[in-house]
Amino acid sequence: MLLSALRRPSLLAAIGAALFLIAGASHARAEQICALDLNASGAADDPGEVVACEAGEDTDTWSCPLQRVACSQEPTGTYSCPLGAEHACITPQGGGTPMCSPASCTATSSSEIVDEPVADDPGAPADGLVDSQGNCLGSIEIFAGRALRCRPPGLRTTFSNCCKDRGKIVKDGMGSSLASLQTKIAVAKAVFTGMKAAYVAFKAGATAGQAAGAGANAIIAGFDPASIAISLAVNFMVDFLLSGCDQQDMEVGMLRGSGMCHEVGTYCSTKILGICVQKSKGHCCFNTKLGRIIQEQGRPQLRSFNAQGWGTPKAPYCRGFTPEEFQALDFSKMDLSEYYADIEARAQSQIQVDIKEKIDGFMRATGQ
Repeated sequence: MLLSALRRPSLLAAIGAALFLIAGASHARAEQICALDLNASGAADDPGEVVACEAGEDTDTWSCPLQRVACSQEPTGTYSCPLGAEHACITPQGGGTPMCSPASCTATSSSEIVDEPVADDPGAPADGLVDSQGNCLGSIEIFAGRALRCRPPGLRTTFSNCCKDRGKIVKDGMGSSLASLQTKIAVAKAVFTGMKAAYVAFKAGATAGQAAGAGANAIIAGFDPASIAISLAVNFMVDFLLSGCDQQDMEVGMLRGSGMCHEVGTYCSTKILGICVQKSKGHCCFNTKLGRIIQEQGRPQLRSFNAQGWGTPKAPYCRGFTPEEFQALDFSKMDLSEYYADIEARAQSQIQVDIKEKIDGFMRATGQ
C-alpha cells in the first residue's frame, strides 16, 4: 500500500509547507511574499515564482529575492535601482549594499491578495410538487450537471496538481437516474471524511498503515463500499494529505478521473498585486460518464445552447436537457463508442473484484 511507504517526518513537513503557503506563518520571514512571472508564461504559478520576502535593515521594509540586483550609488551618496526609479533600494538586514527587485512585496493578509469566490453549486434541485404517482410536477432536467473547479499547480495548492486524474474511484451507474448526481457528491464527501480520519489518526501517533486503515474504515462506515474503489480511494487520500487541495478539488479529481466531467476552461483564481499566482479549471460534472458523453454530443444539436454553450470557466453552464430537448436529440449522430468500450471492458473478473471489495469492506467495518 502506498501509505505504508510514507514516513511521518516527510508527511508533517509537507503539511507544514502547505500551511505556510496557504495561511502564512507568524515568524518575520513569512510576513510578506512576492511573485514574478519568471518564464513569461503569463502567470506566476510555477515553483519558485512566489517566495517569501526578506526583512530589510529597517524592520518596516522588505526585499524580494526574485531577480534582485545591487543598487548603484549616486555622487550624492544615495542609491538608485538600475531596474527603474519605481523600484525601492532596500538595505539587507545584516547591512551591505542596498538591493532592489522588479517584484514588490505584500503582506500575506493584505487585500492585494485577491481570491475569486468558489462557486458552491449543489446541482439541479428537486423542485416542485409531485402527484399521487410520484411524478414531478415541477421542472425536469435530464442529465443535469454541477459546476465545479479544480486547481492546477499554484500558490494556493502549494504547487500540487489538484486536477490530476487519479483513476476510476467512483463507479459509474450507481444511484437512480434522478438522484445519482447527489449520490456522487455523497461519495466524494465520504472519501473526504476518510481523509480527515486518516490525518487525525496520524497526528495522534498512529503508524502510516494504521492511519490508512482508519481512513478506509471511515469511508466504509459513511458509504456503501461497493460504490467506491477502496484501494484507489486510500491512495487518493494520501495524495491529498500531501497537498494544498481542498474538498472541491478532491470531488473533481474523483469525478473527472471517473470520466464524468467536461472541462470548460481555465481562469485566474488568485492574484497578488495583479499577478496571477493560482489558476483554476472550471468543469461541468455529471452523474455518469454516459451523461457527460450525451451532453457533449447533444448540446451542439440544440439551438437553446447556442448562446451560452458551456458558459465560462469561472461560471460553467451545466443545466440538464428539458424533456422536449431530450426528445429532439438525434442519437444516430452521436458517437457512444467510449461508453460501449467501458461496458465491454467490464469483464466477469472485474465484477468479481467488485463483489470481493464489498464483502471485505463490510468485514473491516464490522471488525470481523
